[in-house]
This record gives sequence, C-alpha cells and structure tokens, in this order.
Amino acid sequence: MSSQKGLPDQFREISALDRKACVDRWTAVFGTAPPKYLSVRFMQRVFARQLQIRVLGDYPGPIRRALKAASGAAQLGKPLPRLAAPGSYLMREWNGRTYQVEVTSSGYVLDGQSYASLSTVAKRITGAHWSGPRFFGLTRKRTH
Repeated sequence: MSSQKGLPDQFREISALDRKACVDRWTAVFGTAPPKYLSVRFMQRVFARQLQIRVLGDYPGPIRRALKAASGAAQLGKPLPRLAAPGSYLMREWNGRTYQVEVTSSGYVLDGQSYASLSTVAKRITGAHWSGPRFFGLTRKRTH
C-alpha cells in the first residue's frame, strides 16, 4: 500500500509515462488495451486518480451514490439531472488540449468568446459538426 508521503514522487512517475508505458499499464490494470483515441495525458490522469483513491480514499458514500444514479440514468437513455446549469463548467480534452467551457444563463463561453449553442462550441473546437451535448458527454450516442 502506498503512503501519503510518497504521493508526490508517484505522481511524478505517472506524469513521466510515455504512450507505450501508459498502454502497458492500462492493459495491466483494466485487462484490455485502451481505446486508440485516448491521449497519454488522459491515461495519466486515470492512473493518478486510481492512486489517489488507493491512498486517500474514494468519494464519500452520498456522492458515490449520486454519481452512480446519474450514470445509471445515462445508461438507460434518460436525461441526466441538471445537465449544465449556469455557473458550471464543462471540460473536454481534444487533440491534446483541455478545453473549459463556462455555462452562462445566455449560452456558453470558451476562451473569452460567447456562443449561443454548445454545438457551435464543439464545432469551434473540432472544426466539424458535432452534437455539443454529446461532444461534452452530456448525452449518449444513440444505438439505433
């Protein structure tokens, strides 16, 4: 078991992992290769979160239950509660950059510029038409 005292060193080790090391570690931890589109930085964040849980513990029970309920609703195709209330932030990593979008009462703000729709923000980031809510993980892709 890792100790809190060694956390900074372990986090530095995780941040130094290259793609091959991340893929190897992902396969060892999850029993399967990671999806090809996952960035090294994203995988490093997953490993750091796992380390943090192992050493410091997980979220308190009420928060875990709320997350599980939201996840279950999403898997059933039900809308998630309070998808994006004004004052919240949406984050998405795309091509190695993390984008942070502020939700306002009149729309969305990315890099100081206002947008009326989340799909417009997604198009600004990717250069292609996307469903904004789906791009930011607020809805699931239809299976049919």
